[in-house]
Amino acid sequence: MQNIIGIDIGGSHITLAQVDPVKRGIVASTYLRQHVDSFGPRENIFSSWVAAIEKVTEDLIRKDLLIGIAMPGPFDYENGISLMQQGKFIDLYQVHIKEQLAERLSVSKGQIHFVNDAGAFLEGEVFGGCVQNETRVFGITLGTGLGTAFYDGIAATDEDLWDSPFRASICEDYLATRWFVQQYEKLTGEQISGTKDLLDKPEAIQTQIFDDYADAFAEFIIRYVSHYQPKVLVIGGNIARMYPYFEERLHRNLAENKTDLPIRISAIFEDAAILGAAGYALKKTTQ
Repeated sequence: MQNIIGIDIGGSHITLAQVDPVKRGIVASTYLRQHVDSFGPRENIFSSWVAAIEKVTEDLIRKDLLIGIAMPGPFDYENGISLMQQGKFIDLYQVHIKEQLAERLSVSKGQIHFVNDAGAFLEGEVFGGCVQNETRVFGITLGTGLGTAFYDGIAATDEDLWDSPFRASICEDYLATRWFVQQYEKLTGEQISGTKDLLDKPEAIQTQIFDDYADAFAEFIIRYVSHYQPKVLVIGGNIARMYPYFEERLHRNLAENKTDLPIRISAIFEDAAILGAAGYALKKTTQ
């Protein structure tokens, strides 16, 4: 059996695990999440990454190892070069990360494959989640930001719709967690930290806010997702856990606009990027 690890590189962490390519799932005993100071110097970042990877792969033969890495952009995914010029990972700008990791881990560059983090979520759902064996799938992650990806039956690509024009601003301003926070304060003068807090509030205010969110989400789907002609839409991220609270109104809006699109909620949530990175790496070696 192929030895594969999937890695999710976040702005404050590295999360990784061995992945069983037959069962298409994470080997739970190998799961590791470790803090990384993404604003620190490159040597510290590499040291943190390598230490975590070595811990998860210590029992695996290096020459048989396959590594899939979900990485935020901008990034040259084919060559493994960071193109991030501001904010997190700024000290890695134009650094050949694939080359550095290969050397430090004693593997070849051909054993390492990078995929966009938004694409990795959808690759994970296709590989071991709720849309296995599906083609033409659109994936949306709803959380602190808005992630969008499309799977055409071959590979998932980041569609980068977060800053597309929407109402008086951009899509992310109406679909991410901050909208709930701002809307609640606008209606009540009080503050919440996210959607989970909203569930403790009076039912009337919950209903109003979730209905307004459903209206915006339906409008986004009709305006930006429909033209991809997906056969199914999969939703992940923390807001997807709130789906039962806006599901009915969302489907009613879509039906009124003659948009018949099956919607599925992520089966693996936080594990999707790890599975997606591993599945993508496996796919790249068998193409």
